[in-house]
Amino acid sequence: MSEPVKTHCPYCALQCGMEIGPEMGPEMGTGLTIAARTDTPANASGALCQKGWTAGELLTNGARLTTPLLHGEPVAWDVALDYVADRVSALRAEHGPDAVAVFGGGGLTNEKAYALGKFARVALGTSQIDYNGRFCMSSAAAASLRAFGMDRGMPFPITDLAEADVVLLAGGNVAETMPPFVRHLSGPRLIVIDPRRTQTARLAWLHLQPAPGTDLALALGLLHLAVAEDLVDEAYVAARTTGFEEVRTSLASWWPERVERITGVPVYRMRQAVRALAAAGNAYVLTGRGAEQHAKGTDTVTAFINLALALGLPGTHGSGYGCVTGQGNGQGGREHGQKADQLPGYRKIDDPAAREHVAGVWGIPAEDIPGPGRSAYELLDALGTPDGPKALLLFGSNPIVSAPDSERVAARIGALDLLVVCDVVMSETAVLADVVFPVTQWAEETGTMTNLEGRVLLRRRAVPPPPGVRSDLDVIAGLAERLGHRFATDPGEVFDELRRASAGGPADYSGITYERIADETGVFWPCPSPEHPGTPRPFLDSFATPDGRARFLPVQHRPAAEEPDDDYPVYLSTGRVLAHYQSGAQTRRIAPLVRAAPEPYVELHPDLAEQLDIAAGDVVRVSSRRGETKAVARISDAIRRDTVFMPFHWEGANRLTNPALDPTSRMPEFKVCAVRVERLS
Repeated sequence: MSEPVKTHCPYCALQCGMEIGPEMGPEMGTGLTIAARTDTPANASGALCQKGWTAGELLTNGARLTTPLLHGEPVAWDVALDYVADRVSALRAEHGPDAVAVFGGGGLTNEKAYALGKFARVALGTSQIDYNGRFCMSSAAAASLRAFGMDRGMPFPITDLAEADVVLLAGGNVAETMPPFVRHLSGPRLIVIDPRRTQTARLAWLHLQPAPGTDLALALGLLHLAVAEDLVDEAYVAARTTGFEEVRTSLASWWPERVERITGVPVYRMRQAVRALAAAGNAYVLTGRGAEQHAKGTDTVTAFINLALALGLPGTHGSGYGCVTGQGNGQGGREHGQKADQLPGYRKIDDPAAREHVAGVWGIPAEDIPGPGRSAYELLDALGTPDGPKALLLFGSNPIVSAPDSERVAARIGALDLLVVCDVVMSETAVLADVVFPVTQWAEETGTMTNLEGRVLLRRRAVPPPPGVRSDLDVIAGLAERLGHRFATDPGEVFDELRRASAGGPADYSGITYERIADETGVFWPCPSPEHPGTPRPFLDSFATPDGRARFLPVQHRPAAEEPDDDYPVYLSTGRVLAHYQSGAQTRRIAPLVRAAPEPYVELHPDLAEQLDIAAGDVVRVSSRRGETKAVARISDAIRRDTVFMPFHWEGANRLTNPALDPTSRMPEFKVCAVRVERLS
């Protein structure tokens, strides 16, 4: 490359703008430089995090896969593609189309997510497709659909937050997970809800520190106080919502003293939080994974939405509710067909009109589109069983590290007749595969990403991929051709088809083009025509419900699926650290990031450490009813005495986590389970 190329970061849902340029100096062109862009609102201040600044190493890392592998041996592309197509055809013929499953990822571009959903339903004819975004966004999505009729993580530009007076963040640690986000929180008073005193909580004006699994009770207590203290915006509730009286009645048993006993949060701090939100001219309520990754995550988010609605925030310029999306394309990835129950444009797969429209774009009869399949964990748990899939095609995910009860998931993957993995590096899951396809990554390909604001961005190709590496779109098209179908490989052609398939749906991209994105530095969906300006704030006039009103829904707190007892007396919570991302398949291969965070650890309160005779640096064993792992102890008073914390970027933490599922979103309960901690050395 001779000139810098404008593109976006390979990691989180901020999708910070960056430029990739040639290294300047005596050996010009032998390396790459990363520079922050100032024309992308998410990081317009020119900020990038540690991961972003070191992202160039992903493109030059010696761990890259560069040739297909068949049973661990290098083979030609045609040999690997022929083998997969033959095995898939044989399994389908013997067991039916649902014998083959597809599992995608929230880091895939919109083009790949769309092509993968189409491939599953058209070329394979299978209903068995879901993606790891089910582990990330599904509870907030379900709650937003119930309340607003539409799920767009943050239905406002991120830059609006800087003008707020107060922001409440429930279960998010943006200072570590997406540091440039903090630049947008320098103005408002920040209220953070988290069992740990995280880096984000240290920035807060007020930190509420509930016991793990009690966020729902806390949200109910906050709303009870808002009602009791006459802080409800009655005019807004009457004009723009339905269902409040039923919710008001349901709050009777959630008086603040009871909530304090359940959560451990003092009543006076609850009052501070509610009064600050109610007194603010502009305020936002945001939720993150800490509130959502529970077997009651949908109800928890609903309770926070109820609080925001009672205070008159959603659909008001300068105020609102939003979900802080985690994965790079967690928003777009669920809009265009990777989820078990959805078709492109965020259409429901069991909606006859939606099926007719998408079938018309795909050129097949509507009745040929399969119905809903299994959700992510249920799909993984069914692999290799008598009634489950016999083959799995895996794109952009590493469930051996990232799935709950991961030892069980590993056993299910081991029972497959065929495992095919498309990845950039040899992940823990790829090691188990019969076939591994080496594929391109972020700056080696062009495609669109939809960030946490619902802003569709163009991530441009900056460098060529290594010889022998192909795009996921090429893999999909190569397999589809062998199964009798033609699929496009050019991302622009795929995006144009996606636009047609999404037209008229809730997530309508039909008016968005690569040219518009480049000219406007992103376009907000819905955008139903080339003349439409895009929709940065979709709820200002009305909500996406049949009557245009937001819906209150009554919910009740219930305990975590697994509470501590004599055998497993401590809560475990999991999360991310600054230096790493998701399962660590990328970041654990970047030398500066490994130096910053070289190994997993267990964080304990000093009182708990003393009780267990554990000192900083000791190797400890953490056990749950599902498995055990070892890690180094860290002692910190930033965590509750009844709780330990582990980052999930290494294999081990998710051997412990509980796969109990939310009944609505099918989200596993990652954020709380019962464990035992013992010193080993």
